[in-house]
Amino acid sequence: MSALALVRTLSCMSALLSGTRAFQPAALARTTRTLIEARKEGVAAPEELKEFVAAAGDRILVVDVRNPDAAVEPGDQKSLAVAALPSDSFRLRAVNLVWDRDSDSMPLPDVAKDTPIITHCGGGGRGQLAKDFLLAQGFDNVLNGGGPKETDCWAEFGDK
Repeated sequence: MSALALVRTLSCMSALLSGTRAFQPAALARTTRTLIEARKEGVAAPEELKEFVAAAGDRILVVDVRNPDAAVEPGDQKSLAVAALPSDSFRLRAVNLVWDRDSDSMPLPDVAKDTPIITHCGGGGRGQLAKDFLLAQGFDNVLNGGGPKETDCWAEFGDK
């Protein structure tokens, strides 16, 4: 939980218990959603992704590390039903470079090392591994976008 979410939660609880200020159900609902839908560590905030995408323009590359092989990554099937892998006619700024859990690696994208890259998987775990891997390989402009599960993040780059 972020520090801001914790402060909001405690503030709402304090107001409820002390009766010193009006109860704000919208603030409590927002905080509760934040607690329940916590992102995996390393997933960029929607605002950060929005700024990153805007600054990158047409140079952006989205690296989808999900595996289409259900025998290897059965969990990916759920997110693939929500958002298909990139193709020649869908998500034109994206490539599918599968994260290999056995080797803890993936193919490198064929782009300059300063290319703005957003990595993602289904929910952010392998997206973070891919981000760390790319940074270790000398790519220097990489964010982890999580995946289709983080709908507010996905809204910023999922159509790329």
